[in-house]
Amino acid sequence: MSSDFEGFEQDFAVLTAELTSKIARVPRLPPDEKKQMVANVEKQLEEAKELLEQMDLEVREIPPQSRGMYSNRMRSYKQEMGKLETDFKRSRIAYSDEVRNELLGDDGNSSESQRAHLLDNTERLERSSRRLEAGYQIAVETEQIGQEMLENLSHDREKIQRARERLRETDANLGKSSRVLTGMLRRIIQNRVLVVVLAVILVITILMAITFSFRRH
Repeated sequence: MSSDFEGFEQDFAVLTAELTSKIARVPRLPPDEKKQMVANVEKQLEEAKELLEQMDLEVREIPPQSRGMYSNRMRSYKQEMGKLETDFKRSRIAYSDEVRNELLGDDGNSSESQRAHLLDNTERLERSSRRLEAGYQIAVETEQIGQEMLENLSHDREKIQRARERLRETDANLGKSSRVLTGMLRRIIQNRVLVVVLAVILVITILMAITFSFRRH
């Protein structure tokens, strides 16, 4: 499982390095190349998101006691992804303003307020994204805690079941021992009664023999 995660990590590192280079180049390219580069970056951003989803699924399959390290790495990757998206938005805003100025023949002064407005909206979107990310992390951590509690409860239930089984076995063994002891006691009583009967018979026989001996004399 960890080998799959590391493979996704390597792919993500390569992809983000390419994206960083391409996003930085967007504002400096000619219009035709910019359009093609923007489409290429959008496609690779989707691929990076899919890789993050695959990595997140892999982390959820890791046992809770070993999941902390991978969760921290996932948080850093998501932060890196958010930064790439922010940089790309700013690069696209600059690209859009340049294309508009070229088409309208504007000197760029009228677009300053629009650029500032768009940047402000972008920052608001970033703050909202961070809040959503924080909420998502809380949900993930809550899910992890819930899974750990369920696993602990499952272990406790197994211990209780094993203890019940041992108690049943002990009760069964005690029952067998009680029956054996009862049988032994019964045989002891029977043997003692038999000895007493034999002793009585022997005494009677001796007394009868003595009586017959005196009568003959």
